Amino acid sequence: MIKVSYFFRKPEPRFHSLESLFATVIAAQPATVGAVSLAMPLAGASWRSLWCNSLFARRHQQDVNHITGHINYIALALGRPTVLTIPDIQSSLQGRPVRDFWIKLLWFWLPALRANKITVISEFTRDEVVRLIPFARRKIHVVYCPCSRVFQPVPKTFAGRQPRILHLGTKPNKNLTRTAQALNGLACKLVVVGALQRDQVLALQQNGIDYENHPQLSATGLLRQYELCDLVCFASTYEGFGLPVIEANAVGRPVVAGRAGAVPEVAGAAACLVNPLDVGSIRSGLCKVIGDAGYRDQLVRNGFENVKRFAPEAIAQQYVRIYEEALGRSVDGSGVA
Repeated sequence: MIKVSYFFRKPEPRFHSLESLFATVIAAQPATVGAVSLAMPLAGASWRSLWCNSLFARRHQQDVNHITGHINYIALALGRPTVLTIPDIQSSLQGRPVRDFWIKLLWFWLPALRANKITVISEFTRDEVVRLIPFARRKIHVVYCPCSRVFQPVPKTFAGRQPRILHLGTKPNKNLTRTAQALNGLACKLVVVGALQRDQVLALQQNGIDYENHPQLSATGLLRQYELCDLVCFASTYEGFGLPVIEANAVGRPVVAGRAGAVPEVAGAAACLVNPLDVGSIRSGLCKVIGDAGYRDQLVRNGFENVKRFAPEAIAQQYVRIYEEALGRSVDGSGVA
């Protein structure tokens, strides 16, 4: 058996995507893996947080240490085989030279030297990471995000006169303001998941959008919103992966998604891809999905096929192979790397 310590950032209500992702991975792992999930004691990036979290991680090492993202620096404190997951780059670097230098040094350059293996969640992210740490190119492996088995097909008659449109996320890259502009004058109900900022509320009101807002949802509540909606609008300007696309695919909902970041790679033919920087393109995509039943049904069929690529068991097995390689073994335990 391989014992694996999964290290997570300190829990925060606003951020749980990585925790959900790896909960799905851990649940799908074979009995040959013994997993322990450990959350950091401190949040933030103060020197005290870095020091205390690093000591905590060092005390809880196992055969393999898997850093699941955002606390990359703890790799410097770990002495046993370490796997580092880098979900994206953009969320870490903010264009402030001094701050970004320290982030690159402590979150990317030094941890990349220390880690045995680095995983990323898409080819798009791999390309970004390689540009930042080209010296670690040979360590980097693409392992897609799994789609949780809780997302299952739920048939629904499409409400053509006033479709219920689900919008996930309110961070700037989620592009809510342009989506509101694209929906101006269209009969619909927009359901926004995530805490709204004042300027976003103003944009919704100015564009006459009938909306409801869910600042925070449990996993069950989120699943219910997928089931209730008629389509998902995910016109994001940047994504390291784009999990809502495959979650909508699994439930059987058509998707309008931004042609940016990793989304085209993840969606394939299972979404209506639009230019997320062009309000007119977003509107055209929404109108096409709402008005063309044949196209809508084809998207749903394509989605059911697409989501097979992200089966949890297959994703979990990829991680097992990476753990074996980090330990210098083959998958069958023969000791041949």
